[in-house]
Amino acid sequence: MFQGMTNRQVPADFPKVPDPGSVTGVQPTHLVREVNGRYQSSVSEQLWVCYDACEDLACQLSAYASRKMASSSPSPEVALTRAEEGVRLKVDAGEWDLSQREVTWVMARTRQLLLDGTGLCR
Repeated sequence: MFQGMTNRQVPADFPKVPDPGSVTGVQPTHLVREVNGRYQSSVSEQLWVCYDACEDLACQLSAYASRKMASSSPSPEVALTRAEEGVRLKVDAGEWDLSQREVTWVMARTRQLLLDGTGLCR
């Protein structure tokens, strides 16, 4: 798990983007700051915010798919496929700012939450 600035954890399987910040010179120098005696990059907080949004979306999608399954009885696979189609339409239209790797993660997490059946979302 990756720990952010306030000890919030991001699952190891969540897609990460490399830190683009660096300072030119003889040796590459990456931009970091000291927080409570530990050096951290600004990516820590950005990664947490992105993960938090994706986790929230997965929770909402699993609840939506569960409601659809209860009202019109599609299989879990049909409900998940429809949910993914809707997500990809929003991303392709520029309404949602998610990378393809994040969409893949969100749908895998949605599947996990839906099939787990506990309905446990933060």
